[in-house]
Amino acid sequence: MKKSLTRVLTLFAALFLALSAGMIAAQAETNFDNAPQGAHYAKGYGEPVCTVEDTTVTCTATRIEGVGNTNATVELAVTSTISGVCHNPGVNSKVVEPFSESVTETTSSELTSTRNGRLIVPAQTTTGVSTEDFLENFSCPNPNWTPEVTSNVLSFEYTLTFAGFEGYPAITITG
Repeated sequence: MKKSLTRVLTLFAALFLALSAGMIAAQAETNFDNAPQGAHYAKGYGEPVCTVEDTTVTCTATRIEGVGNTNATVELAVTSTISGVCHNPGVNSKVVEPFSESVTETTSSELTSTRNGRLIVPAQTTTGVSTEDFLENFSCPNPNWTPEVTSNVLSFEYTLTFAGFEGYPAITITG
């Protein structure tokens, strides 16, 4: 009973720390049906883990064996969906125009299998658009209006797709 309570409290503390750090809940799926027959994670490796810090997403490296001489593409796309309003300056500072824009930053790499049928997948990192960077390049329709960002929602998609399986990733992680 005491061990069970300790585990529950430890899980609760970990969840609290993750939420307070602003982590995005990620959904991960490995489907080796979309890979060469015999593909599997190398011993000591597994599905990549993606973490978010501010507007930067980093996914860990992994290794996949049993791929023969089939190459792959790994891609990490980070989308910043920024919403806000334009204010008409004046006594009331009225909201005159809402806006919402999405900006996607993508990194991709072509991976070549080794002669022993191993695919070494390096860590991937991509940075989305910060509120400050967005405001540097955004202007309201009227130059006298002032933009105010009310939200900047970050999402990402990591995929690893083998040659010959285009459109069907073997690994997909979204958050």
